[in-house]
Amino acid sequence: MPAPGSLRLRRTSGHRVTVLLYEGMSAFELGIVTEVFGLPRPELDVDWYDLTVCAQEPEVSMLGRAVVHTPYGLAAFAAGDTLIVPGVSDVYADPAPELVAALRSAHRRGARIVSICSGAFALAAAGLLDGQRAATHWRYADTLARRFPSVTVDADVLYVDGGQVLTSAGSAAGLDLCLHLVRNDHGATIANAVARRLVISPHRSGGQAQFIEAPLAPEPEDDRIVRTMEWAMSHLDSTISVEELARRAHMSARSYLRHFKQCSGTSPMRWLIERRVQASLALLETTDASIEEIASATGFVTATTYRHHFGRAMRTSPTAYRRAFRASTVA
Repeated sequence: MPAPGSLRLRRTSGHRVTVLLYEGMSAFELGIVTEVFGLPRPELDVDWYDLTVCAQEPEVSMLGRAVVHTPYGLAAFAAGDTLIVPGVSDVYADPAPELVAALRSAHRRGARIVSICSGAFALAAAGLLDGQRAATHWRYADTLARRFPSVTVDADVLYVDGGQVLTSAGSAAGLDLCLHLVRNDHGATIANAVARRLVISPHRSGGQAQFIEAPLAPEPEDDRIVRTMEWAMSHLDSTISVEELARRAHMSARSYLRHFKQCSGTSPMRWLIERRVQASLALLETTDASIEEIASATGFVTATTYRHHFGRAMRTSPTAYRRAFRASTVA
């Protein structure tokens, strides 16, 4: 019988996701990963993920005096197709050399490496973020930048998709990144179905701010802003201006801009562009409409404008996105 923690993953037909426990972690951090990748989803009729919970030691103490046992160690962790590091015990300490080796080995063979919150420190220590842009919780951004000056730390975003290596900010931003992975693997329709089951927003772009300038306040202005956002979502194919939104909120344009920023953390036009790009994803995946037709249906004045904003948001073109996700959906 193999020693505890030395078990390796058996081959399965599904995409293998491995997540690494660490001492003192919150159950929520583990729950993010298990909710998205661990729950069986036969209703989706796709080859779902195969999740394995791993740890450097066979027993890990979590917050609240809970103890988790797993026979799967670093060998199993490194064997995943997607490796997820949800955090580290101490952002000022170096990770174990064995973990660094496991991450480098998985990266060399082409595995997808993901961090949530302070997990970025482990990826940085392994050299996987050298010369790359990365996200972490805003509380740790300065520390990450000081400890690893070769990493471009972005403290203002929810997550960064660097292709093979992806990083996210803290806590709930990990859910956004996990849904982003599902969207990349299975398309918007499947990702939206998972989001509905989780009762969360189906898609927040990685570039969205980690936090807003002021907390939401129970003021009438907030309700008016929300109502204009709801109206805009049902009229994406129309020309919408700040003046029109402000008029519907019974505010001046200047006051509307201020309250919108306080409620959402962004500007009305940036928010509107993000909503329009997101609305176009399902059309690209599930219809044969031309790029010009999709641009018009989602409120972009021209196809050129649509391509520009789509490229900035998705780091690819509408045509390339359609080619990739129509193929994955059919497969």
